[in-house]
Amino acid sequence: MNTPVNPELGRRIRAAGIDTNYHDIGSGEPVFLIHGSGPGVTAWANWRLTMPVLAERFRDIAPDMVGFGYTERPADIRYTMDGWVEHALGVMDALGLEQTHLVGNSFGGALALAIRAPHRVKRLALMGSVGVSFPITPGLEAAWGYTPSIENMRALLDVFAFDRKLVNDDLARLRYEASIRPGFQESFASMFPAPRQRWIDAMASRDADIRALPHETLLIHGREDKVIPTAASQRLFELIPRAQLHLFGQCGHWTQIEHAGRFTQLLTNFFE
Repeated sequence: MNTPVNPELGRRIRAAGIDTNYHDIGSGEPVFLIHGSGPGVTAWANWRLTMPVLAERFRDIAPDMVGFGYTERPADIRYTMDGWVEHALGVMDALGLEQTHLVGNSFGGALALAIRAPHRVKRLALMGSVGVSFPITPGLEAAWGYTPSIENMRALLDVFAFDRKLVNDDLARLRYEASIRPGFQESFASMFPAPRQRWIDAMASRDADIRALPHETLLIHGREDKVIPTAASQRLFELIPRAQLHLFGQCGHWTQIEHAGRFTQLLTNFFE
């Protein structure tokens, strides 16, 4: 009997000294996709609807960032923004990517802001992004404070999605089971301990640094997002000189899932 293939497992590469699980599909100009920080998240879970379509025009690279998914979790690691940025740049270096388009989702948007290495980025797309300070929302408090149970996961999915049809008991069970895989919850619980406002502030860049970004930037946000407020993207829009902002109505924190076709079309048009 054949063992089912886990689609969340991609290729492996040594990046910044870390054994890294990543996906690399398509050809053409590279697009580097950084996932969010929900419990049990992987690059594949985050970008599974986006990558196959983008790969028709571009080369998609989507790693599990250190501490998430199937990438190595070094025993002595401290999870910090500097460490995550170093890991992302390490993946680019290991793959020989001098420059790439960059897509960052939520937590991944804070990494993708490109302030630490602007010369490595062509165009920048940020979806429901952190990167400026704001009072922590109940939704983000719940996500970062998640403790494993099917009930807690179901409640969390209700926060993430505007469309209730996307949320059911089967999905809640799948995401719960993902969150309790060996090492997943242990590393996740160590990333954002209470009080959690400090982690938003730690992900925020200085206004002057954001204003200095030279990149064409696409900001995307769901109007009904209960995790990251639309005010965060609106503030980034005010600060980034070469920015455009697209708000989706009837959309929560899962733009890439709730409006998958239009989201991917936006990225395709923008990167072309």
